[in-house]
Amino acid sequence: MSSTQAPMLNFIGGAGTVTGSKSLIETAEGRVLVDCGLFQGRKRLRLQNWDDFPVPPESIDAVVLTHAHIDHCGYIPRLRNLGFTGSVYCTEGTKQLAGIVLPDSGYLQEEEADFANRHGYSKHHPAEPLYTRQDAVESLSRFQAVAFETPQMVLPGLEVTWRRAGHILGAASVGLHLHESDTRVVFSGDLGRSTHPLLLPPGPIGPADQVIIESTYGDEEHVANEPEDVMAETINDAARRGGVVIIPAFAVDRTEVVLWHLDRLVADGRVPDLPVFVDSPMACRALDVYRSEARNGSPEIRPELHGTELFPRIQLTETRTTEESKALNSRRGPMIIISASGMATGGRVIHHLAGRIGDNRNAVVLVGFQAPGTRGDALRHGAREIKMLGHHFPVRAKVASVELSAHADRTELLEWLETASPKPRTVFVNHGEPKASAALVDAIEDRLGLDAVVAQPGERVRLDRPVPG
Repeated sequence: MSSTQAPMLNFIGGAGTVTGSKSLIETAEGRVLVDCGLFQGRKRLRLQNWDDFPVPPESIDAVVLTHAHIDHCGYIPRLRNLGFTGSVYCTEGTKQLAGIVLPDSGYLQEEEADFANRHGYSKHHPAEPLYTRQDAVESLSRFQAVAFETPQMVLPGLEVTWRRAGHILGAASVGLHLHESDTRVVFSGDLGRSTHPLLLPPGPIGPADQVIIESTYGDEEHVANEPEDVMAETINDAARRGGVVIIPAFAVDRTEVVLWHLDRLVADGRVPDLPVFVDSPMACRALDVYRSEARNGSPEIRPELHGTELFPRIQLTETRTTEESKALNSRRGPMIIISASGMATGGRVIHHLAGRIGDNRNAVVLVGFQAPGTRGDALRHGAREIKMLGHHFPVRAKVASVELSAHADRTELLEWLETASPKPRTVFVNHGEPKASAALVDAIEDRLGLDAVVAQPGERVRLDRPVPG
């Protein structure tokens, strides 16, 4: 790249959708990818994981991660297989959780390819995984942990600082300082909520010329209703009938938040002390990390939880093996099963739903964002039957929804933007469905008086300061 060329930002993924987050920074000194996420959800999105990368992967000098959710880090093994040899910079919490979620992602890729080959539904013969579990394990050697609020030079003239985002353990917004043009660009990553029961809220932006902000809930305000009221009513109703409550929950962070609420409900005597099963190997490993961080007084964990054991009041059993998971199918209620995935798109929860959703004694509790086209979205909207494992199953179990999202809503996103000082020149809105992103742009312009635009897939913008005239 010419030394006279202006630094550029290229939106590769996460623009026009809530998945596949990737943003490429190009300077005279090289290329840095901010987040390296896998496209998930609808088939048209998943197929993009197989597309040619917009630039040669070997030309990317470093990856900067905001957090360890698969839609932000899950493409790293694939990028490495294609020729990337640089470092992946992230917080210690992100490094720990990526060490859990990436091998699991590789395993699922292998399982999907194997299933396709056995049942002959793939267009490719044989079907191949995007990457394997071993690929993922080998990619972890690229990870380098960086402390919060500690600037890291990831490229000559490009310094990055990670600030607490409060979304999941290790989650950060990242501030890039481009020395040659003296411009500062801040990526929100996924912003958490000030009300997260375990984690401290997001830190302020500080100085920024441009801000790239997520918009998952850019058109919504989280409901003010107390989620524990809905949970208590649903659990008590199922318990009286001898039923089973199935809670599809993301393995990282959402499971911990669900357990925190259940622990409070039991402690307050609002629900009976039922057996609670966490049926997800990945969730169990993430639970180990959260427990350790609380026990050891992590600066990300709320101070009142330092030195404590999390969830002490519930009968918690972790089912890590396939045999333990299958044994739950023959166990009678009342009991509670928390299992991934959170939108019921795959994983062990599918087997629990297939075995229980046709019984009106049972209940399903949805605990967060359900992307359009997912089974969770269909259930939330009152589907009378859902297709799983190649069969249609009638929905007779009670379906309830509570708001336990780890994403900031519109007001919280705007409040975070107000912490930028001085005001940013431009706000780019990405990582949201088109309607949500457009609504957040309107709110930013109307309420904050800032220039805001919706990021477009493949769009390139200059990051240097505009020259008048």
